[in-house]
Amino acid sequence: MWKPAERIKYQTEVETWPNVERAASSRLFSPIGIGGVTLEQRTWIPAMVPWRSNEEGEVTQDVIDWYSRFAEGKPGAIVIEATGIRDIPSGPLLRISNDSYVPGLKRLVDAIREASGGHTRLLIQLIDFLGIRRRPDPQKYFDRFLVVTDQHRSLLGMESEDELTIRAKLSQLSDDELESVLSPTELEALRFGYRERVTDMHIPAIAQLPQTLPGLFAQAGVRAKQAGFDGIELHYAHAYTMSSFLSATNTRTDGYGGSAEERLRLPLEVFARVRDSVGSDFPVGCRFLSDEIIEGGSGLDDARFFATEFARAGMDFLSLSRGGKFDDAKQPKVGWAAYPYTGRSGYECMPSYISDAQGPWERNVEPVAAIRTSIRKAGCSTPIITAGGIYSFEQAERLLAEEKADVVGFARQALADPDWFEKVRQGRGDEVMLCRYSNYCEGLDQKHKQVTCELWDREELEQPDTVLATDGKRRLTAPRWRPDLR
Repeated sequence: MWKPAERIKYQTEVETWPNVERAASSRLFSPIGIGGVTLEQRTWIPAMVPWRSNEEGEVTQDVIDWYSRFAEGKPGAIVIEATGIRDIPSGPLLRISNDSYVPGLKRLVDAIREASGGHTRLLIQLIDFLGIRRRPDPQKYFDRFLVVTDQHRSLLGMESEDELTIRAKLSQLSDDELESVLSPTELEALRFGYRERVTDMHIPAIAQLPQTLPGLFAQAGVRAKQAGFDGIELHYAHAYTMSSFLSATNTRTDGYGGSAEERLRLPLEVFARVRDSVGSDFPVGCRFLSDEIIEGGSGLDDARFFATEFARAGMDFLSLSRGGKFDDAKQPKVGWAAYPYTGRSGYECMPSYISDAQGPWERNVEPVAAIRTSIRKAGCSTPIITAGGIYSFEQAERLLAEEKADVVGFARQALADPDWFEKVRQGRGDEVMLCRYSNYCEGLDQKHKQVTCELWDREELEQPDTVLATDGKRRLTAPRWRPDLR
């Protein structure tokens, strides 16, 4: 994980919490309309990947338990994790790629509604992603994966040698020598693992993404509506397909890359198809980046332009994140896949308690506020959702009062304490478990382990109803809050 040069340690603290009356009269606990639905409060749990599904991407009991536990805190809205729109292997991540997934997703919706007493709105995040492979063992790469070409033979001065001899020679070269023989793509495949990009126009399926993705997203949107969700969040953020189309690094020459207008074209076409498929009364918004935080990537000016066009197109909400790209990811270990939260852009997405002078909290607030100002100047009232290092009532209330956002997202803080919302609403904020921002959860995610929080995952392990992680050492959901014991 990338770390800032400054090594300042911060501690999460809250001096005061609101009483019941203060909470009841606050902006945070006031309603807001999101398209055709109303949130009872302006609190939002953004999508987080917990690794609770199975290899088929189905809704398991662990998935139901995970989201039901969040629902017990009665936030305004919960966004279900990034859910794949294509039938491709993706590990234990949810899918919505064909009709067989609808019954399981409906069970999930019903369970969350019951757990929240009907107080929480439920959205699902729809994602597409391109292929990525693990970093190979160098010998295996040269023996099996590399496609030997005449270019390799020429650069090695071995034009008449057979393929086995060429492979053997390549495996003996130093890193410096390999840089003069292998192409940048081949070097990346060796050092990081092969990764598809939206600019790989020589691959027919990638060249045709503008023709295939709108329909796939639209079909997934229909399934989401059939399953009973209250709305859809299109995943246009971080290291994945749609974000890659928006990125300034997108140099496609087919009308879907290059200028900001052309990079925006497919995201708008996807939204239009989804809107047509689900109707005008079904909320559809997106999550995208205020800044990619990578060299040559999209910045705040791009985000302001994108946001204004999304709002003009009729999106019902805009949720902002930051960074989290493959472009500056650290080299993975052999056998591991590159992880898009290990470089500087990843740190900006999930800063830790060891930080620079800016600190780990609210790093995305001012960029989001600037984006909100831009769309308001354009005459659009689209609700803007901010998130990132927000853990206290006073923080959230201040952001709403200063009109820097319309809804406040709590990700790691909700993971640390799913009951934050009810504890604060009931004037019992002093019982909140505050996130330490140690990124213990992020470390588990990087290893594709079931995500838990260090604040509670070793508590009450011996209770008969405690469900343990596959390692047998951690509980999978936070112990239930027992307010009657106070």
